Amino acid sequence: MATTITSATLTVTLTESISLNGSDQGATNTLTIASVNEVSKRIITVEDATNGTEVYKGGAASGAGQFISANVKYIRLTNLDDTNFVVLHLEGNSHYSQHKLEAGKSFILPTPVGFDNNADIDNYSAETITTIQAKADSADVDLEVFVACT
Repeated sequence: MATTITSATLTVTLTESISLNGSDQGATNTLTIASVNEVSKRIITVEDATNGTEVYKGGAASGAGQFISANVKYIRLTNLDDTNFVVLHLEGNSHYSQHKLEAGKSFILPTPVGFDNNADIDNYSAETITTIQAKADSADVDLEVFVACT
């Protein structure tokens, strides 16, 4: 008997809670993504090794560990370590950037499309992220990777 995959709505809620001088300065924002029919959630050990560990791959076709870039609607990377940071290396065909992800923090991308490393904002040229690599600071780090696709 074949199983039919039904789509669902992904709800992401970000809440900041802070009171300064007796005044609430917090906020709650909710993002909903309809028609999600594929999710991938895994915890991967990231090492302090040459070239890091590939944690995401996108392209025109799906495959083992690879997503169809046009279908990816949400990516979250969370550093589960309590001490060490990781460096995230985001790369497209000709663009790249690195970001430090400290212990206990998350990095969220609403889509892998729309990426540029141009120093001049007036010359923005969107490109698609095709790979994300992570490299641990000085000791192995567990990284949670969550990807949602339509």
